[in-house]
Amino acid sequence: MEVESVLVTGANRGIGLEFVRQLAKLPKPPKYIFATYRDRNKIESLKQLRDACKETSIMLIKMDVTNAAQIENARYLIEDLVRDKGLNLLINNAGVYIRQSFPDTTEENMLLHFTTNTVAPVMVLKAMFPLLQQAASYTVGMNVCVSKAAVLNISSFGGSFQYKPNNFGREKLLGFSSQISKAALNMAMKNIARTVEGQDILIVNMCPGWVKTDMGRNAAELEVPESVSAMMNTLSLLNQSHHGAFIDSSMENYEAR
Repeated sequence: MEVESVLVTGANRGIGLEFVRQLAKLPKPPKYIFATYRDRNKIESLKQLRDACKETSIMLIKMDVTNAAQIENARYLIEDLVRDKGLNLLINNAGVYIRQSFPDTTEENMLLHFTTNTVAPVMVLKAMFPLLQQAASYTVGMNVCVSKAAVLNISSFGGSFQYKPNNFGREKLLGFSSQISKAALNMAMKNIARTVEGQDILIVNMCPGWVKTDMGRNAAELEVPESVSAMMNTLSLLNQSHHGAFIDSSMENYEAR
């Protein structure tokens, strides 16, 4: 997979941090990796990765995905560097998962998940959309793919009506608000994909699997590098036929648009 510029939200830990790490280790890494974080006190691993990387520029950007002003500031910073080449890949990774089940769930918990996991990715995409359009226009003649212009939304099978793996057990019931917010994210991005049809910008939702992160916890099945590696491999295979689809990290399960 070759891509010149990538924006990864929630890049200071877990899946986001591993995306930055694996992107930087590609045989031909991106020229720019824009890595966002929310808390300056929690970016030591990201700073170490940036300082150790010689083949690509990892730009750290403070951006809370629920803060419109910070999103807009990030867009200006990215635009200033990519210029007319635009932004090739947006990875909407930032999210929240706070365990509550019904009937214990609260309005506050539900709104937090919806704001962070559904509204925020849409608003980030909205802000970065002109840069993705630039990338699509700059690479005239290239088939629709991740190297041209694409959006990867990290979703979950917990938000899918079609696929319900049994191995999540009690965990999926505790993720009541998260599941609802991911179902809404899947629908939002499917709708956006239909709206921008024909503009050569690929939009997909992907489940990373049950991963051993702060959200997935130690009971999860996959290590973070294993999950991200699978997603990276799948990204390189995506084309126009996957536009608007919801898939898992290995593309074994595929919910068409």
